[in-house]
Amino acid sequence: MIGKKWTTALAAVALLGSAAPSLAQGIEIGRDGVRLVDPNAQRPGDRRDDRRPAREIGERDAIRIARAEGVREVDDVTRTRNAYRVMGTDRRGDDIQVDVDRRSGDVIAVR
Repeated sequence: MIGKKWTTALAAVALLGSAAPSLAQGIEIGRDGVRLVDPNAQRPGDRRDDRRPAREIGERDAIRIARAEGVREVDDVTRTRNAYRVMGTDRRGDDIQVDVDRRSGDVIAVR
């Protein structure tokens, strides 16, 4: 009887001991499958503690975004303080100008 109680107690301690480390981890389910994540590690997209300036989009990205807005032929790309101004023609041959935000890549204006 005493042996059975000791066996049960040891099994309970072993289960509690193995469960404690698993509480300190998180899981992430993504396109690469399921993986364990350390909750104290900084994630790549987390900028809370990152003091570097935000990355800007490039001129090629601005042209790609402008093409999605209807620019067929690109004539000129101008870099302003906060945006790229892509000037060109649309499919009908009309002049078109697309302003793209340099930090986020959002379209500011289409004229």
